[in-house]
Parts: sequence; C-alpha cells; structure tokens
Amino acid sequence: MTAVKPEKTASAHVPQGRQSYYDTLRTLSEASVTQHFRAFEDIAWDDPAYAVLANDERFILTDADEIGASAWYKSLPKERQIEVGAYRYAQVAKVGRQFEQLLIAGVMQNLIGMRDGNPEFRYAMHEVTEETHHIQMFQEGVNRFVGSPALNLDNVAGAAPWFKYVVPFISSAGIWFPEAFFVGILAGEEPIDHLQKSIMRAGGSHPLIDRIMQIHIAEEARHIGFAHQYLEQHMPEMGFVKKQAMKVIFPVLMRVLCDVIMVPSKQARQDMGIPDEVAKEIWWDSEESRKRLRDMFGDVRMLADNVGVRDRFSKVLWRAMGIDGRPSRHRSEVASAAH
Repeated sequence: MTAVKPEKTASAHVPQGRQSYYDTLRTLSEASVTQHFRAFEDIAWDDPAYAVLANDERFILTDADEIGASAWYKSLPKERQIEVGAYRYAQVAKVGRQFEQLLIAGVMQNLIGMRDGNPEFRYAMHEVTEETHHIQMFQEGVNRFVGSPALNLDNVAGAAPWFKYVVPFISSAGIWFPEAFFVGILAGEEPIDHLQKSIMRAGGSHPLIDRIMQIHIAEEARHIGFAHQYLEQHMPEMGFVKKQAMKVIFPVLMRVLCDVIMVPSKQARQDMGIPDEVAKEIWWDSEESRKRLRDMFGDVRMLADNVGVRDRFSKVLWRAMGIDGRPSRHRSEVASAAH
C-alpha cells in the first residue's frame, strides 16, 4: 500500500524568516479590502461646500507650508495670499499625481516576474488600485481649480520638465534594483505625507482640500508601511556591491525626489510670483527651512540604521544632502517630540 503524502501547507513554501513579514502583508491586504476609498464615490465633488470660489480665505497658507511660513508670503495683500495659496494647493496635488504615476509604473514592473503565492503581489496590487484612485482624486481636484472662473487659472505647473524624462529609468529599477525603487517610493511619499499631516494639525484649509488630504493620509499610511516592511525584509539580503551602492543611493534619492515633491518648478514659482531670492531662502537656505527638511526624514533615518546602510561614512553624504539628524524612535513620531 502506497502511503499518501501529506499536503503541503502554505507555510511550507515560505522562505525562512519571512512568515511574520508575509503575515503583515496579508493584514495590509485585508485592510485594503475592508477600508478603502474611491475618488468619485467618497468625495462629494458637487457639494456647494466644496466649490472653489474667489476670495476664499481658507486658501491662505499656514506656517505648515514652507511658502506660508515665509516673511515674503506674510507681507502679501490678502487677495494675493489667497491666489498664491490656491495655486500652491493645486500644484502640490498635480505633482502628487505625477509621482503616483511613477510609483504605479515601477510597481507593475517589479511584479511582472513574481513567483506564484507571494503575498507581496496581492498587497502591491491593492496599493496600485488605491494609487489609481489617488491619481483621479488629485487630478479632479486640480481640474476644479483650473475650471473655476473665480481663480483665473488655465493650467497648473507640475513637476520640473526633466522629471518626465527620468520616470522610465526610475520605474525600470522596479525590475533591476527594486530596493532602490522602493527607497524612491519613500522619498516621495514621506515628504508629502509629512506636509499634509502638518496642514491638518494646523487646522486644515478648504473643505475640498481637507477631504482629499484625509483620504490620502489614511491610505498612504498603509503604503508607507509596506515600503518600510519591504525594505526591512529585502535590504539585509542584498549582496556586498548592492549594499555599498545603497549607502550612496539612499540619501541622494531621498533629497532629489523630496525636492521634486516639495519645491515648485521654475514655472510654478513664476506663476505664483515667488522671487528667486525668496525661493532660495524657502528651499532650503534659512535655518528654519533646513530644520523643516531634516524633520521629514526621521523615519527613513531609522529605517536606514535598522538595515545597516547609514554608517559613519555614509552619514557624511546624509549631512551633505541636508537630511541628517536623529532617527525617529518609532514610525510617525511627531517632529516636535523628537527634540
């Protein structure tokens, strides 16, 4: 009589040391099923309260935004503060939309050859679905600004023109250097998450903007968590050459892509009327702005320390990029509590 071989369980296929990681991914996937948002179902676009009108003082930027915190902005007449603030909110949304498009392109390339049964595939596809709705949400928000006769906008400048030319190269890293690609994801997600949380903590802004930010913050928490988990799992497995390269790539990507998100392009600065000398002080010449820049990266400093790519030699580069400092004690530690 031939013995019946026992059926293999899913855990039998899990590489050693990954069970906890895979369990986390399944939890994230389940959360995406039970708690998610859709751009055209969960925002009441035609609600009169969400109308984009002229002379709405809720568009005035607070100190949570680098422009709003500047002496130049505070010296402007109220009407100009409203105009600049409205453009700034739309400009950040447009750049956010462009960055999400880059993210989706790279994630899809990363998944193309993934083995069956890997929970990374399922969660990453949930994230892509959510990011698609974020793209629609951001662009519809921009369209409401551009389409409002009250604001006299016919177009909003997005990222600097060079960005669209490097997108294919960055997204292709999803195949040949996925660890670097996921670092790039955090380089864009962490700053915009930091900015949006700061705006909400300061009391928010226009109801339409607040609703968009609420949705983005809620789902971005999962996306950022996944990127951290992915890197904590995979970066220690890198070979010697990749690990040495990552010590350089990590801080450089953080600073370059942070600037794509946070610093308006030349065209956007011209549209808002920000003088070059003022822009230089806002990003990032003044001591206050340099501190603001450092504060965005407490979580990724903690991550880099945990995976061994921020040693005493590479910290020189972190300082050169202006993003060195004490790592967070835990993820999402409020910057004011970190000092």
